[in-house]
Formats: sequence, C-alpha cells, structure tokens
Amino acid sequence: MQVATFLAYLAAAALFIVGIRRLRTPETARSGNTIAAVGMAIALVATLFVIRFEALLLIGAAVLLGSVVGAVTAQRVQMTAMPQMVAAYNGVGGGAAALIALSEFYHLQTEGGMSLVAAITVPLTILIGSVSFMGSVVAFLKLQELAFSGAVSFPLQQVVNALLLVGVLVLGANAVTDGLILPFLSPVASVVAVLVASAILGVLLVIPIGGADMPIVISLLNAFTGLAAAASGFVLENYILIIGGTIVGASGTILTRLMSSALGRPLGKIIFAGIAAAGSSKQEDGEEREVNDVGAGQVGEYLSDEAEKVVIVPGYGLAVAQAQGPMRDLMEALEAEGKTVLFGIHPVAGRMPGHMNVLLTEAGVPYDKLYDLEDINPELEDADAAIIVGANDVVNPAANDREQDSPISGMPILNVEAAERVIFIKRSLSPGFAGVDNPLFYDTDKTMMLFSDAKQGLQDVVEAVKGG
Repeated sequence: MQVATFLAYLAAAALFIVGIRRLRTPETARSGNTIAAVGMAIALVATLFVIRFEALLLIGAAVLLGSVVGAVTAQRVQMTAMPQMVAAYNGVGGGAAALIALSEFYHLQTEGGMSLVAAITVPLTILIGSVSFMGSVVAFLKLQELAFSGAVSFPLQQVVNALLLVGVLVLGANAVTDGLILPFLSPVASVVAVLVASAILGVLLVIPIGGADMPIVISLLNAFTGLAAAASGFVLENYILIIGGTIVGASGTILTRLMSSALGRPLGKIIFAGIAAAGSSKQEDGEEREVNDVGAGQVGEYLSDEAEKVVIVPGYGLAVAQAQGPMRDLMEALEAEGKTVLFGIHPVAGRMPGHMNVLLTEAGVPYDKLYDLEDINPELEDADAAIIVGANDVVNPAANDREQDSPISGMPILNVEAAERVIFIKRSLSPGFAGVDNPLFYDTDKTMMLFSDAKQGLQDVVEAVKGG
C-alpha cells in the first residue's frame, strides 16, 4: 500500500507540474487548470488510504463544504475581483497549514515520538502560515476597499516588526528545546504564542504597503502559503504536501521577482519601506488646469481621417466597466478601414499578471495582437494614436520623474506619449490606483480627453468611426 500511495503522489505531482505549465497561455489554461485539479483529486484519495479511512464522515463533510464554497465563489466572482479571491484563497491555505502544525505539535507532545525535524518545522510552519493568512486578509480588505485603505503606518513600526520576529524566533526555540529557554512557558504554550505573534506580524507587514504594490504582495504571500504547506508536509511526513507546497512556493517566488522587476520595485523596499499609496502630485490643491475636452465625434473623426496605426491600452477601469466587447468592436471598425490596431498590455494591467490578457481573449481579441511592455513601446514611436481606456498608472510619465518620489517612481510604463496623439477615455481627472496625477492629462496639444464611462465612450467612438 505504501508503494501504491507513493506512486499516486508521484502521479499527482506530475499532473501539478503539467497543469502549471499549461497555464502559460490562454489557449491551454483551462485544460491546465483541469489537469492540476485531477492531480489534487488523486492526492486526496491516496491520502484517505494513508489514514485508513478514519474519520471519514468528518473528512467527507469538510471536502463537501470546501467544494461547494470554492465552486460558488469561483462562479460568482467578477474578473475585476480576481485579485481579492486569490488573496482569500492564499490566506485560507496558509491559515490551514498553521493550524494543522499546531494540532500535530499538541498531538506529538501528549503522545510522544516527536522527531527533531518535526519540532523545528512546526514553529516555522506556524510563522509562515500565520503571516500568510493575516497578510492575505489585510490584502483582501485593501483591494476590496473595506479597511486599511492607502498606507497605514505608525512611528517605529519597523522596530516593532523586528521585535515581534525576534520574539517569534525565541518562542520557537523554546518549543524546540522543550522549554529550556523560557521555563515558565510550556512547548505547547510557546507555539500558541508563536501563532498569535506571527498573526500580528502578518498584519503589520502588509498595512503600510500602498495599493500600487499590492499585486506583488499577493504573489509573495502565495509563495509563503506554498512554503507553509511544504513545511507542514515535513511535520506530517506527507510527500505530496512537500512536493505541492514546494511547487507553489517556487512558482510564487518566481512570479514575485518577475512582477517586482516589471514594476521597477526592489522587493525589500516594498516590504520594509512601506511605500505610501497616496503618492504625490504636482497639482496644487484647488488649482484647476486646462484640458482638451473632446466628444466621441472628434475622436472618431481623428481616427478615421488621420490615424493609420492605433495602439489601444486597456486598464482596470475597462474591466470594471465590462467594456472589452466594445473595445473589440472598435478594433474591428478600425481594421475595416484598413487601420493597423495593436494592444499594449502592461504586466499588471487589471492588477494581476495575465488578468487583461484573459479578459480580452475571451472577448474575441486575437492573442497575437496583445503586445507586452517591451514589445509595444517601440511600436508606439510611429503610432498615430494611443487610446487609453481605464488606465493611468501604467502610462503615467511621472514614473520616470526622478525628482518625484511616488508609489510609481521607477516603474516601467507604456510610453504612450511617444505616439502622435494620446486619447484618454475615462470618467474624470481622478488619478489611478496609486493616487499619482498624470501630466499627460494637461498636454492640450497632444492629448484628447473623452470623459465618459469606458463602455459607453467606446460605443460612441465606434459609432463615430463607422459614421465617419
């Protein structure tokens, strides 16, 4: 039976890897998700044989409850709320790993037989899992705009964080040494204290981080959850937890590094400096600045008569307005007149990597028209028009302003200002998620501002192009 279980775990791990690999492109992503889910089902059944089907009723109830909650939330969640769901699922995984480690530690303490590996990995699992859980809760609340909006900080916050971490390490060492360091605290009480202190640390690490950096934080917390699961695998002596957790931890770490590089953000600066989300603006309070306010007819006329090459840049506002259909219609209307239409996709367009790619592909935009940041910037240099729909931070030249210290300073952007004409379709002059004003709004010679809901604005422009 042990050999059969090991082979089942090996098959499940292989399916996890194949599934993750197939997530790389929209064409294979659905099958990749299904393949990974099959691997998880195999791992679950194999684990039932390991425990000899004990407590089957309780396990069955938990599986049923989790399946229903997962299926319902996945069906109902909007694409715009996908980052929040990812944060929530990350947190649940980390919290589960921490509680399982605590339970197993108590069990081994009362019945004996704890190995040195288990004694060391239990505090580590609780630390990482609790930080992931509470950090993910804060990330969810920030993204959902329920609490902790912007950056929340207090004097000596980093000192408090450092003291908490030292305290967690001392408590963990006390648990491993069976109360040798702090005789007045039992090993079980020590790991409970580790759980509480780590949870507080998770909150304090995330609350000072601004909204513009939240996608990177979610990815990092995802890696933490994987590491917590892998560590709990050592506690439970379960191969699939070790393999699966390591895969999640490694992929989350790689994604975090890629996003950090794409946004020009040193990871240490994000975590330890707590960049403010409020940002800064060169616009004085109460000062009104002139903009080139135009109607859909003027935009349509320019696109029909003067533009031959058009680059469209979608952002989070487009996803909120569910305007991907009208955007596809604009592409088709322009191409019907012989225009060249390309799409510039920033790595975090829509708040998460790949978010916008999936949204546009599902709407019928050919995937080969979606250009990433490095490929679209050269195309913008000879573009007649750059149309920005619901985006701001990813096209904000303030990111390149060395004299301005803001949440987007140093972030690689789509250089839409290189195009002959810049057209914004947005509701107002309000800044983006990072809260940094965009100087392009006020360039009346280059920029056309169409103040409208993204969906309605695009529909009006499509009609103007077709009627032109």
